[in-house]
Amino acid sequence: MEISPGECTVRSFLRCSCCAEHLALPAALKSIMSLSIEQIRKFLGRHEQKKLGKPGLRQAAVLMLLYPKDCELYVLLTKRTEDVEHHKGQISFPGGSMDDEDEDLVATALRESEEEVGLPKEIPQILGMLDEYETPSGFAVTPVVAYAGALPSLKHNAMEVAEILEVPLSVFLDVRNERVEKRKRMGHLIDVYFYRFGAHEIWGATAAILRAFLHSVLSKNIGGG
Repeated sequence: MEISPGECTVRSFLRCSCCAEHLALPAALKSIMSLSIEQIRKFLGRHEQKKLGKPGLRQAAVLMLLYPKDCELYVLLTKRTEDVEHHKGQISFPGGSMDDEDEDLVATALRESEEEVGLPKEIPQILGMLDEYETPSGFAVTPVVAYAGALPSLKHNAMEVAEILEVPLSVFLDVRNERVEKRKRMGHLIDVYFYRFGAHEIWGATAAILRAFLHSVLSKNIGGG
């Protein structure tokens, strides 16, 4: 699947008449509305991924799948079951730990997404990777950013996924959905971000990765042209 440089701008999803009135964008992020998927891909292609370089961490990858729906850009998330080993009941990206048969971490993200939600591996167009993120459970997680022109019919693995969530990206740009708590982690006091989406609350690694994507990747790219 190819995307032309002028196709699929965030402006076309976030500024259309049916949804613009619902947004409360921070001033620093308003210019994101003119950013195209092609620009995101090019920026991530230039982005030098920061590795944690800490011994003892297990390698893992998650898929941040972006796609257009109802005049907006959406991201695919899942609600984990209470039966999984890590992060029980939390909202997360599809993904998991790297297996020996995985060629690389992109392969890990695609395999796990197919296993968890039935997403065919050929659907996502890989845009790039964000910096590694360390979880309290001992993983070095690589977020793999991808795009799909449309989300296919999905069927989740009931052992791992309780619910598939289609979340508008605008949820993470609307300050009314955001709250911050101070928490101690590895001996340091840090800001932990929470985002409200209906009856759900998105926090932890998922919220941190999405926040990094919006602020560190998108907003910096605008200023740099």
